[in-house]
Amino acid sequence: MEKYVFKNNKKLRMGYTTGSCAAAAAKAAACMLLTGKAVPEVKLMTPKGIRLDLEVLEAKWTAEEASCAIRKDAGDDPDVTDGLEIYAVVRKSEEPGVQIDGGEGVGRVTRPGLEQPVGAAAINKVPRQMIRENVEEICRKLGYEGGLSVTISIPGGEALAMKTFNPRLGIVGGISVLGTSGIVEPMSEEALIETIRIDVRMQLAQERKYLVLVPGNYGLDYLNEFHPELLKNSVKYSNFLGEAIDAAVEYGAKGILLAGHIGKLVKLAGGIMNTHSRNADSRMEILTAHAAVLGADQETAAALMNCITTDEALEILEENGLLEGVMERLLEKMEFYVDHRSGHSLEKGILVFSQTKGTLGESKDARKLIACLKEELEGSGA
Repeated sequence: MEKYVFKNNKKLRMGYTTGSCAAAAAKAAACMLLTGKAVPEVKLMTPKGIRLDLEVLEAKWTAEEASCAIRKDAGDDPDVTDGLEIYAVVRKSEEPGVQIDGGEGVGRVTRPGLEQPVGAAAINKVPRQMIRENVEEICRKLGYEGGLSVTISIPGGEALAMKTFNPRLGIVGGISVLGTSGIVEPMSEEALIETIRIDVRMQLAQERKYLVLVPGNYGLDYLNEFHPELLKNSVKYSNFLGEAIDAAVEYGAKGILLAGHIGKLVKLAGGIMNTHSRNADSRMEILTAHAAVLGADQETAAALMNCITTDEALEILEENGLLEGVMERLLEKMEFYVDHRSGHSLEKGILVFSQTKGTLGESKDARKLIACLKEELEGSGA
């Protein structure tokens, strides 16, 4: 696929999703079943409006069924599914319409809260629609009015799923067939945000009302030492704190406990909701401003501004007797911006730590949120 996007001044080749592969394989297999002829290449229009011309692999057909594969091409995206062959088997069915299911290597949903119901194949809504519409297109063109069953399989998918979020989300036995646009854009933030939203929705679907939000593995390691039982309610949001808060509100959370390293959460005190360094930094500016309000002299302010890491800045604050006061002010601002983003609709608690000093501060309601989380976990038997 020779289409490109520019990210961070780099030219990156786009690819296509597992959903596009599944739909293209199903379309080609349906055509072979109904015509009895080989289909060396299949055309597919993606929801993004980009047409794909895809080579058909492993084509086989009889009077009863047809099967083929499409090889996944993720372009320049570091996608673990790149190069996989996505298979479709199409059979005639007595049931009208197009029935879609998953076979080998396609995961099964075992927990409520995901896009598909418990027991269904982990083939998401848009890929299902793409499969159905493309198979129906072939039926119309060839005048076939009967039913067809489509089974999507991904050899090697079960082993590969261990490298994805699927085990955590309760999807077992394989990977998911995904994609909302049919196209993979390298380093897509949209895909990561959707994973975060799915995790939030899944947690809250288990009759829970409280969530723990952590930026990444440092936060998970901290929780594991601080309150390991809270890991069961945790959602890792990477840099997308704003979107995680939005999802918590949308899916009916009552409260959130936010636990994170000072290097990430200090940005929240400045109202920064996407904490990736390429979007915003301001760590030292925020720390210096709060230290100055508490009386830091010009020399201390200059030293803080020249720091490279927050750990270095913490040492300066501690040496000048400012650390506790600065943390109190930062936590107040963090609470303010969580309230602002959530529309004051969430109870909230915040824990901030560093790897060198451990817990740096707790918001006034952090212990209350921890108690609520524990009570909820005990009540659910988790």
